[in-house]
Formats: sequence, structure tokens, C-alpha cells
Amino acid sequence: MKRRLVTASVALGVAVAATGVATLTAQAEPTEPAGDELATWTVDRLSADQATELEELGFTLAHDHGDESHIIGDEALAEEARDLGYDPQFLDTVYKDVAVTAQQEGTYYGGYRTVDSYEADLQALADANPDLASLHDIGDSWLKTQGEGGHDVYAICLTKIAEGDCETDPDSTKPRFSLIAQMHAREIATGEVAWRWIEKLVDGYGTDAAVTELMDTTEVWVVPIANPDGVDIVASGGDDPILQRKNANDTNGNCGDSLGIDLNRNSTFEWGNDSTNPCSETYQGPSAGSEPETQAVEDWLRALHPDQRGENATDPAPDDARDVFITLHSYGEYIIIPWGYTSDVAPNDAQLRSLGASMSESNGYFVGTNDDTVGYSTSGTTDDMGYGELGVASFTFEIGPDSGNCGGFFPAFECVDETLWPENEGALMTAAQAAAAPYAG
Repeated sequence: MKRRLVTASVALGVAVAATGVATLTAQAEPTEPAGDELATWTVDRLSADQATELEELGFTLAHDHGDESHIIGDEALAEEARDLGYDPQFLDTVYKDVAVTAQQEGTYYGGYRTVDSYEADLQALADANPDLASLHDIGDSWLKTQGEGGHDVYAICLTKIAEGDCETDPDSTKPRFSLIAQMHAREIATGEVAWRWIEKLVDGYGTDAAVTELMDTTEVWVVPIANPDGVDIVASGGDDPILQRKNANDTNGNCGDSLGIDLNRNSTFEWGNDSTNPCSETYQGPSAGSEPETQAVEDWLRALHPDQRGENATDPAPDDARDVFITLHSYGEYIIIPWGYTSDVAPNDAQLRSLGASMSESNGYFVGTNDDTVGYSTSGTTDDMGYGELGVASFTFEIGPDSGNCGGFFPAFECVDETLWPENEGALMTAAQAAAAPYAG
């Protein structure tokens, strides 16, 4: 299915308040899809068996929110679901209007960068700013381990580099703030927000007092594309991006377009209580940490952050523990704190909520655990690993609203600069500035 390219006449209007937070001023109502156009539908909260049934029917599972689940499919699939007793209600179109412009080479869907473009831009930025940036190859994608193309997984270290800085050693002189994006490949705005964070720090050094202070005192590490093979699949759709969530590992069942392993269910910490169906969107993989992308991110986190927490689930990180870690996802407008794998309260719950609230002053996102926000448990997640194994103050940002031109998995590209980056810029600064003592507040 190919959409007609149109001028973005229904783009979201934004107004930036004195706090710097982008707020909605106008929003065209989405219109129900015609024919085979993909749409997001709401249904009553799905059980695991119901989710499997709808996935087998052909729906893509998108998001759970309160008493609702979001599913993606066309009108014909929605009618089939009605025949099975479900009541799907139209929420939004999946694809937003793409402006008719001269799109740059190495981009898709109005301006989003391909993996190759990110890699070239990272290398160019590091080469042009050797005193501020250091590029690191931290591992391989699944396809690269198979000798079938693929990519390296790259992290960039940003700081005013002095002797000993930007080394993969947890005993660093400076505290560290680490961030990853596009672990779920289809969450395309997260990589662009990560890139704007990188540019802000490099461009602002020496001209922005807050950025200069941060770069003089803190190491900031960013992985803008944690799932490069998956992003290649997404970008292969051009102006109709593919809804690929997982990596490209196709060895665990005949799943067709639903191939891969959910990297945010594959971490080694408290792995094993998510889907065992290889064709599910939340397939946890055959074993904990089975995927090279998972191994790359976990080994990188262990190399950056000292182990500051005991082995028992009830052991808190001490008040003088350092470092903050954020993983960017879409969508829902949440700041999610550990734990994800259990309803039990994390031992640093109050301190995590306090720092989350400080970040929320910029983006207005709702702060809470999985139970408080999405309403379901998740095992084998990266933020649980960062906090649970290492004691790093760890958070998941769910960027963007459920619907509208700037909502869902594929927001219009202009939304990055108009809304999604402005509302999260201050939140990321708050997080990075807290890296020296995130639990002390």
C-alpha cells in the first residue's frame, strides 16, 4: 500500500510556553482510513490469549494504556475482529502526512535518518570535535554476526575530554549519564531526539553556560540506534515505514514479517516472564541476553557504570551512588521507573520518583512504575537491568502522545523539532545534571 504524498496541511500547531515546554494549540481530527490503509484501533484490555489471537489474525500489537489496548491493522482486519466478538474503535491513522519536499539522500518518511546516515553523521561529528566527542564501536547487530551485512552498534561519548575521559572503565573520574534510543526500531522519533541531544551538547559548549558546565564535569554517552538491523527494515518502507519492533533474527520460527526478538525483553536481569511465542511482538528470545545487540548494550553499561547495589532485590543503591541512565521509547508520555518485572516497590522508589518529577517539570510526562503507567509487567528490560544490577538511576521515557500528527510510532518529521525535542530537551538536561548524585535529592 502506497500513500499519496501531500503537503502537511494538518500539521500539529505548537506554542512554547515560558518554561520551554511545547503545548498543543491545534490538532486536526484524524479521519478513518479507507481501504487497506493501516490504522490504530482501541479495544478492551487484551489478555495474553486474546493478544495472541489478534496477532495470529494479522494485527500488530502497539500499546496498552489503562483499560485499553491499541492494535494496528486495516479496516478489513477490524471487521474480522468484530466477527470474533471484539469491538475495535478507530483511534488514528498510523502514517501521517508527508510534505512534498526535496528529501535529503539517506532519509525517509519526510526526513528521518537511515542507519547509514546516523553512522556517517556520528563519525563526522566526532572527527570535527576531537576535544568534545569520542566514537566507540560497542558491538554488532545480529545480521553482522551472521555475515549478512548488518551494522556495528555505536556509542558516542560527549565531554570536554581530559586525560582518562571517555574510556570504557566504570572507575571514571567524572559521573556519567547514558542514553539509548531506537531499541524498538519502529519508534523512529527517539533516534532523532537522541541526535538533537548530541548536537545540543557539542554546539552549546562554550556558548551555553549550562551545557558548558555539564560537559566540563560529566561524561554523556549516547547510543542513538540500539537496533540498527530493525531500523533498516523500518526505513526500507520509505514513506510507508515498516512496523518492525524487534531485531532481524529470523531463526526462531517461521514468522514472516513478524521475525525477530524484542530486545527490551531479552536483558539478563529478571528475564523469562514474557512471550515465548517467536512471532509475538514481545518475544523474549530463547535465553537471557541471547541477542548480540542486548549483549552490546549490557556490556557497555557495565563498562560505564560501577556496581553500586547489593544482590538482593531489597538492597537500595546508597544515597551517594552516581550516574543516570535513560532509554527512549514511544509512545504514551510517561517517565517509567523500576520495577517493571514486579509490582513490588523498588528500594529507591521515592528517590527515583523525585528525580522523575524534576524531569517531568520540562516534558509534563506522568511519572510512575509499569503498574502506574502502562499497567502491565515486563521482564528482561534494559532499565530494570541498569538499576537492578548496577544501581544506576534508570528511567524509560515514552515519547509522544497516543494519537495526532505528532503521536504514535510514526509522527510527522516536523514534530521532532516542533514538539518532541523541545519538550524533552530540559528533561534530559535535568537527568544529566543529576548524574553526580541522583539519589541525594
